[in-house]
Amino acid sequence: DDRLAGIDVVADPYAAVAGADVLVVLTEWPEFAEADFAKVAEVIGTKAVVDGRNLLDGEALKDLGFTYAGIGRS
Repeated sequence: DDRLAGIDVVADPYAAVAGADVLVVLTEWPEFAEADFAKVAEVIGTKAVVDGRNLLDGEALKDLGFTYAGIGRS
């Protein structure tokens, strides 16, 4: 079953963000830092990122049309 306690489990990270209203990063795993955010921009519903670990390049995300909020950043 691809549902676990009301959570959709998917193997593809881009499928995980497809249609999402916001991407929230709460880990420093390299898979997130190295993600293809141009591809994310194509599949996400609303281009919004909350970076709870200040892992990502906020300016690069803004250049791709994302609204970016890094915790503790102005």
